Amino acid sequence: MKIVIFLGAPGSGKGTVADRVEERLGYTHVSTGNMLREAVKAGTAVGEAAKSYMERGELVPDEVMIKVIEARMDAGGADAAFMFDGYPRTVEQAELLEKSLEGRGGTLEKVVFLDAPRDVLIRRLTGRRTCRDCGACFHVETMPPKKEGVCDDCGGELYQRPDDQEETIANRLDVYNSQTESLVSRYEEQGVLVRVDSDRPVAPLVEDVAALFESDADASDGQ
Repeated sequence: MKIVIFLGAPGSGKGTVADRVEERLGYTHVSTGNMLREAVKAGTAVGEAAKSYMERGELVPDEVMIKVIEARMDAGGADAAFMFDGYPRTVEQAELLEKSLEGRGGTLEKVVFLDAPRDVLIRRLTGRRTCRDCGACFHVETMPPKKEGVCDDCGGELYQRPDDQEETIANRLDVYNSQTESLVSRYEEQGVLVRVDSDRPVAPLVEDVAALFESDADASDGQ
């Protein structure tokens, strides 16, 4: 079992990049949010445990979250390859994941840290607009709708979600940085972290991230 972790603040593009490279590289992209929703939908015991916290608007505790992740890893089989997006976010979560991998004979292949300046992250996140009716997402700069304020897909009203407003975004970034600073240092010390500048268009960013893995594959083939 192989694991790759995408680290990056909200707005860094980790979900977008993982989506673009997963099929090309033979990995399965799994986000924390998707894992939780799948577990809840399946009605498993761990899904029900997570649901009780989610319904109260509380963070799912680490001991419950790792069980959700272990169930997802086990479903993929011993030869699975996963790209984790959104987990781990703390050193404590990283330690739980490492113990789970060790027990399954798995390895942490690489940690890709997508780095961008704070003002870029704020601009990206505050520019998002969401359709009230169908949930489609747009961006006032990079992916504007054909008609301002109107969804291209269903004609519904576009609005800025409360969690995409600047004050909220600034707080989210502060929380993220305080949580992950020591985690980034940990992975650097382990020699698995690669920093990638994500302050650029998606296409060249995706190519550079894909090249990190393709060069590793070429080196293995040459041995």
